[in-house]
Amino acid sequence: MIVRAATADDAEALAAIYGHHVRHGLGTFEEEPPSPAEMETRRAAVAARGLPYLVAEDAGRVVGFAYAGPFRPRQAYRYTLEDSVYIAPEAIGKGVGRAVLSAVIAACEAIGVRQLVAVIGDSGNAASIGLHRSLGFVDAGVGKSFGFKHGRWVDIVWMQKALNGGDETPPDTLGVRLSGG
Repeated sequence: MIVRAATADDAEALAAIYGHHVRHGLGTFEEEPPSPAEMETRRAAVAARGLPYLVAEDAGRVVGFAYAGPFRPRQAYRYTLEDSVYIAPEAIGKGVGRAVLSAVIAACEAIGVRQLVAVIGDSGNAASIGLHRSLGFVDAGVGKSFGFKHGRWVDIVWMQKALNGGDETPPDTLGVRLSGG
Protein backbone atom coordinates (compact mmCIF):
# COMPACT_ATOMS: atom_id res chain seq x y z
CA MET A 1 0.00 0.00 0.00
CA ILE A 2 1.18 3.50 -0.79
CA VAL A 3 -0.12 6.85 0.43
CA ARG A 4 0.05 9.68 -2.07
CA ALA A 5 -1.55 13.00 -2.92
CA ALA A 6 -4.98 12.62 -4.47
CA THR A 7 -5.36 13.83 -8.04
CA ALA A 8 -8.23 14.60 -10.39
CA ASP A 9 -7.89 11.05 -11.70
CA ASP A 10 -9.06 9.75 -8.30
CA ALA A 11 -12.49 11.43 -8.44
CA GLU A 12 -14.39 8.24 -9.34
CA ALA A 13 -12.78 6.27 -6.52
CA LEU A 14 -13.30 9.07 -4.01
CA ALA A 15 -16.97 9.32 -4.99
CA ALA A 16 -17.45 5.54 -4.72
CA ILE A 17 -15.84 5.28 -1.28
CA TYR A 18 -17.53 8.36 0.14
CA GLY A 19 -20.84 7.50 -1.52
CA HIS A 20 -20.89 4.17 0.31
CA HIS A 21 -20.52 5.94 3.65
CA VAL A 22 -23.15 8.54 2.74
CA ARG A 23 -25.67 5.83 1.83
CA HIS A 24 -24.92 3.31 4.57
CA GLY A 25 -23.15 5.05 7.44
CA LEU A 26 -23.45 7.77 10.01
CA GLY A 27 -19.87 9.05 9.84
CA THR A 28 -21.02 11.82 7.51
CA PHE A 29 -24.27 13.72 7.78
CA GLU A 30 -24.47 14.16 4.04
CA GLU A 31 -27.53 12.31 2.72
CA GLU A 32 -27.01 12.30 -1.06
CA PRO A 33 -23.72 10.97 -2.46
CA PRO A 34 -21.85 13.65 -4.40
CA SER A 35 -20.87 13.01 -7.99
CA PRO A 36 -17.27 12.40 -9.03
CA ALA A 37 -17.22 15.95 -10.42
CA GLU A 38 -18.28 17.35 -7.04
CA MET A 39 -15.70 15.23 -5.24
CA GLU A 40 -13.04 16.63 -7.58
CA THR A 41 -14.21 20.18 -6.87
CA ARG A 42 -13.91 19.51 -3.14
CA ARG A 43 -10.47 17.87 -3.51
CA ALA A 44 -9.19 20.72 -5.64
CA ALA A 45 -10.40 23.32 -3.11
CA VAL A 46 -8.45 21.62 -0.30
CA ALA A 47 -5.34 21.22 -2.46
CA ALA A 48 -5.55 24.88 -3.62
CA ARG A 49 -5.10 25.95 0.01
CA GLY A 50 -1.93 23.86 0.24
CA LEU A 51 -3.60 21.39 2.59
CA PRO A 52 -3.23 17.60 2.49
CA TYR A 53 -5.74 15.48 0.57
CA LEU A 54 -4.27 12.00 0.38
CA VAL A 55 -5.28 8.57 -0.87
CA ALA A 56 -4.18 5.09 0.11
CA GLU A 57 -3.61 2.90 -2.92
CA ASP A 58 -3.27 -0.88 -2.88
CA ALA A 59 -2.38 -2.81 -6.03
CA GLY A 60 -3.19 0.27 -8.11
CA ARG A 61 -6.63 0.77 -6.56
CA VAL A 62 -7.65 3.61 -4.22
CA VAL A 63 -8.88 1.99 -0.99
CA GLY A 64 -9.20 5.04 1.25
CA PHE A 65 -8.66 8.74 1.57
CA ALA A 66 -8.14 11.40 4.21
CA TYR A 67 -7.73 15.13 4.17
CA ALA A 68 -7.56 18.18 6.41
CA GLY A 69 -9.57 21.29 5.70
CA PRO A 70 -10.26 24.53 7.51
CA PHE A 71 -12.12 24.04 10.79
CA ARG A 72 -14.05 27.32 10.50
CA PRO A 73 -13.69 30.26 8.09
CA ARG A 74 -12.66 32.98 10.59
CA GLN A 75 -9.01 34.03 10.55
CA ALA A 76 -8.42 33.25 14.25
CA TYR A 77 -8.98 29.54 13.45
CA ARG A 78 -6.12 29.48 10.94
CA TYR A 79 -3.98 27.16 13.06
CA THR A 80 -6.77 24.59 13.45
CA LEU A 81 -7.80 22.08 10.79
CA GLU A 82 -10.47 19.39 10.72
CA ASP A 83 -9.63 15.94 9.41
CA SER A 84 -11.83 13.51 7.50
CA VAL A 85 -11.07 9.88 6.69
CA TYR A 86 -13.05 7.34 4.65
CA ILE A 87 -12.12 3.78 3.79
CA ALA A 88 -13.52 1.42 1.13
CA PRO A 89 -15.76 -1.13 2.87
CA GLU A 90 -13.60 -4.10 1.87
CA ALA A 91 -10.46 -2.38 3.26
CA ILE A 92 -11.81 -1.49 6.72
CA GLY A 93 -9.74 -3.01 9.52
CA LYS A 94 -6.65 -3.52 7.37
CA GLY A 95 -4.61 -0.50 8.48
CA VAL A 96 -5.64 1.78 5.63
CA GLY A 97 -7.18 4.41 7.91
CA ARG A 98 -4.11 4.48 10.15
CA ALA A 99 -1.77 4.85 7.17
CA VAL A 100 -3.62 7.63 5.40
CA LEU A 101 -4.60 9.59 8.53
CA SER A 102 -1.04 9.34 9.92
CA ALA A 103 0.22 10.89 6.70
CA VAL A 104 -2.33 13.70 6.96
CA ILE A 105 -1.24 14.38 10.54
CA ALA A 106 2.41 14.55 9.47
CA ALA A 107 1.53 16.93 6.62
CA CYS A 108 -0.41 19.16 9.03
CA GLU A 109 2.56 19.29 11.39
CA ALA A 110 4.84 20.23 8.50
CA ILE A 111 2.75 23.30 7.65
CA GLY A 112 2.52 24.58 11.22
CA VAL A 113 -0.95 23.46 12.30
CA ARG A 114 -1.44 23.64 16.08
CA GLN A 115 -4.73 21.76 16.54
CA LEU A 116 -6.27 19.00 14.46
CA VAL A 117 -9.95 18.36 15.14
CA ALA A 118 -12.09 15.34 14.30
CA VAL A 119 -15.86 15.75 14.24
CA ILE A 120 -17.01 12.14 14.10
CA GLY A 121 -20.56 11.29 13.18
CA ASP A 122 -22.21 8.84 15.60
CA SER A 123 -21.05 8.27 19.16
CA GLY A 124 -21.22 4.55 18.32
CA ASN A 125 -18.63 4.90 15.54
CA ALA A 126 -16.07 2.77 17.39
CA ALA A 127 -13.78 2.37 14.37
CA SER A 128 -13.23 6.09 13.78
CA ILE A 129 -13.12 6.97 17.47
CA GLY A 130 -10.63 4.16 18.09
CA LEU A 131 -8.48 5.16 15.11
CA HIS A 132 -8.30 8.75 16.28
CA ARG A 133 -7.52 7.76 19.88
CA SER A 134 -4.76 5.42 18.69
CA LEU A 135 -3.18 8.36 16.85
CA GLY A 136 -3.16 10.60 19.92
CA PHE A 137 -6.48 12.42 19.66
CA VAL A 138 -8.26 13.10 22.95
CA ASP A 139 -11.95 13.45 23.65
CA ALA A 140 -13.21 17.02 23.48
CA GLY A 141 -16.95 16.42 23.86
CA VAL A 142 -20.12 14.93 22.47
CA GLY A 143 -22.89 16.87 20.77
CA LYS A 144 -26.11 15.01 21.41
CA SER A 145 -28.52 14.52 18.52
CA PHE A 146 -26.87 17.00 16.16
CA GLY A 147 -28.19 15.29 13.04
CA PHE A 148 -31.06 13.10 11.90
CA LYS A 149 -30.10 10.39 9.42
CA HIS A 150 -31.32 6.90 8.58
CA GLY A 151 -34.38 7.41 10.76
CA ARG A 152 -32.61 8.34 13.98
CA TRP A 153 -30.92 11.15 15.84
CA VAL A 154 -27.16 11.01 15.59
CA ASP A 155 -24.52 12.45 17.94
CA ILE A 156 -21.20 13.94 16.96
CA VAL A 157 -17.99 13.17 18.85
CA TRP A 158 -15.40 15.93 19.03
CA MET A 159 -11.77 14.88 19.35
CA GLN A 160 -8.59 16.90 19.00
CA LYS A 161 -4.86 16.47 18.73
CA ALA A 162 -2.34 19.17 19.57
CA LEU A 163 0.45 19.55 17.01
CA ASN A 164 3.67 21.56 17.12
CA GLY A 165 3.31 22.30 20.83
CA GLY A 166 -0.39 23.12 20.61
CA ASP A 167 -1.17 26.09 22.84
CA GLU A 168 2.12 26.01 24.80
CA THR A 169 3.61 28.90 22.79
CA PRO A 170 2.28 31.57 20.46
CA PRO A 171 2.26 30.56 16.79
CA ASP A 172 4.82 31.84 14.32
CA THR A 173 4.00 35.52 13.80
CA LEU A 174 4.15 35.05 10.04
CA GLY A 175 1.38 32.51 10.40
CA VAL A 176 -0.12 30.13 7.95
CA ARG A 177 -3.15 31.45 6.15
CA LEU A 178 -5.36 28.37 6.37
CA SER A 179 -8.72 30.08 6.36
CA GLY A 180 -10.33 33.25 5.16
CA GLY A 181 -12.76 35.61 6.85
